[in-house]
Amino acid sequence: MDPATIEFIGEKCMISIIPNFSNEPLHLIYGSVGPFRAGFPVFVPLWLAAHLRKQQKCRIVPPEWMELETLEEIKEEEKRSKFFTKMPSEHYMVVAQLVMSTAPDDVPRCEELRTVIKDIFDIRESKLRTSIDAFIKGEGTYAKLDNLTLLEMHSVRPILPYSLDHIARYQRMATASQRDTSMLGMNTTISGSGSLSNSYSTQ
Repeated sequence: MDPATIEFIGEKCMISIIPNFSNEPLHLIYGSVGPFRAGFPVFVPLWLAAHLRKQQKCRIVPPEWMELETLEEIKEEEKRSKFFTKMPSEHYMVVAQLVMSTAPDDVPRCEELRTVIKDIFDIRESKLRTSIDAFIKGEGTYAKLDNLTLLEMHSVRPILPYSLDHIARYQRMATASQRDTSMLGMNTTISGSGSLSNSYSTQ
């Protein structure tokens, strides 16, 4: 799954807007949104919210989790825990980036939020890379990583084939070594038996 597909999926998230126009419901492929009444909040897909905002037809209402205090708490919890904490949105990076780039004036303390969200992503990415490194060095065959988002999994995708190939090579070498050891033991036994037979024949 490439970044464009991940972004496409994330843009389907529903978000609240306050339109400055009135209109009947819009009938989209996967459902209807609206009706729209000027000054009254309504939930729409993120991509539609960004489109309307660019046309200055609405104001975007940031999700509740896009508050500095909330994100600071998430950041500190992520730093304290050796596990991945559950994020407030499966697509938090896509949502945050699109909202802040499209409507920075609608987001209180936008630049501070941008920094904290980037910090959270970096902490989680570093933790993920460390987990993969430990997985490889531990010669594991499987790993369980909870609460990862699609974007985070994609960020380490380039190193996964190498990691899995490394593990597969190690397993093949271990199997071959065991087989060689078994064959060596068998040959030694056969050789010893032959020597014993020869000694009886000589007598």
